[in-house]
Amino acid sequence: MSDQHNTVMLPRIESRIQVIRGLRAMLDVDLATLYGVPTKRLNEQVKRNRDRFPADFLFQLTQNEKAEVVANCDHLQNLKFSKTLPFAFTEHGAIQAANVLASSQAVEMGIYVVRAFVQLRQSLAANADIAQRLAELETKTDSLEMSHDTISRNTRLQLRQLLDAVRELTAPPEPPKRPIGFLTHEDKAAPKASRLTKGRKAP
Repeated sequence: MSDQHNTVMLPRIESRIQVIRGLRAMLDVDLATLYGVPTKRLNEQVKRNRDRFPADFLFQLTQNEKAEVVANCDHLQNLKFSKTLPFAFTEHGAIQAANVLASSQAVEMGIYVVRAFVQLRQSLAANADIAQRLAELETKTDSLEMSHDTISRNTRLQLRQLLDAVRELTAPPEPPKRPIGFLTHEDKAAPKASRLTKGRKAP
């Protein structure tokens, strides 16, 4: 798998990763599309191998969670007409689903799915570290302002603007609507990711 394929696939997969009940997960309909099978077949294979999918691998959404997922994600609008509640696969559940399907496409795409989860986790961790460093820098700037009255008002304003600009660049995008149920992003040409309580988007 080339770097070019990673560049194309990973953002696409990341946009389908949502945070539900504090867990990053992908809905069955999105995972089935990636693995090249109907959603019904994916869930049938899961049911046949239910012992391979503990609660931290797979869980079913409630009616309210389903409604909010549909409201937050344009590409999931058809789910509103479905009488069944979708299943959500965590990172390990997505890997296990590829294993039970055992098709060449599922195995290949399963690798991309894992990479997308890992990349998202690393990105969130990096942003959290930057946010902490910014907070420390801001505290030091406040102390500097208090101890050196000679610093001009313009200089203090420029420092503030710099901190705010860096913080804006590293902050995860705001979800289009409030978080789902309990607790990632995309332009209008592609579906919007939602935070169900990830990211983007907690690690």
